[in-house]
Amino acid sequence: MVRKWMNRALLGLGWGALVTGIAGIVLYFGAGSGRQLPVLLASGASYLMLGALVALTIFLLARGWRSAAAAGIVVVGVLWTQVPIFVADSRAASGPVVTVMQSNLLFGGADVTEVVRTVRAQRVDLLTIDELTQEAADRLSAAGVAEYLPYQYTQPRGGGGGTGIYSRYPLRDTRKYDGFLLDNLAATMDHPQRGPVAVFAFHPVPPTVDFHSWSTEMHRIREILDAQTGPALVGADFNATRDHAVFRDLLRGRFASAAELAGAGRLPTYPADRTWGPIIGIDHILVADGTAEEMWALTIPGSDHRAVLARTRLDA
Repeated sequence: MVRKWMNRALLGLGWGALVTGIAGIVLYFGAGSGRQLPVLLASGASYLMLGALVALTIFLLARGWRSAAAAGIVVVGVLWTQVPIFVADSRAASGPVVTVMQSNLLFGGADVTEVVRTVRAQRVDLLTIDELTQEAADRLSAAGVAEYLPYQYTQPRGGGGGTGIYSRYPLRDTRKYDGFLLDNLAATMDHPQRGPVAVFAFHPVPPTVDFHSWSTEMHRIREILDAQTGPALVGADFNATRDHAVFRDLLRGRFASAAELAGAGRLPTYPADRTWGPIIGIDHILVADGTAEEMWALTIPGSDHRAVLARTRLDA
């Protein structure tokens, strides 16, 4: 009798976990950009999906074979959404390596000396900066960023709105896009081996601050990327994770996530200033006409974001 009630309790617990896993899959595929609450919940959809794995384990322990079969089907769906980010892309590019770094400075208050140290140590070729204030730009200059990245297009301002592009190679055709609450920039980088390469620094407003604007800006970014031809590199705090359908929409054309190309996994970057963080990955590097050989995240003291760094290789 005790065994029977224990099995019932386990089955009940398992079904609760399975429903959680199913909810994660529904949010992953169904939470577009229409309603705020589902989109915010979708930020951690992959964590909810873990419920399916827990459920399968519980059902097997309880010998609930039918329930285990149902959980197995859901687990297959979970693996289909998650495994690709851990498997490196097999396609090789034969062009030059371009090392890209993306960093959010938290209203300009982060340790820019560490940013420059990383630029030097990792031989970064392209640095995109979000939340760049004039004071932070001055500190970057004082720290010697121009020694390694002498070509710059910056639009510093307060309130988290400033953005910057720093490059080892000449920049031209610089542009600040209209219609965004924060500064979103683009330029053409003249690479000595590859020729013109489009570079972008994006920072849509957080959906927690202005959901409608975030949704509109993410669609606007997709339009910008869809219109791009030729090789391109993007560094961005998209305020969106891979679990957001609106972020994955950016990857349905020519652009690919450097993290996925490198098989780097989830790479959580935010919040980096909490003892329990970071838990979600909202900082990204995208590549068009190329691949990424490796990518990782690193801590920048004083920022609530981890920076991300990718070694991309452009097509010849």
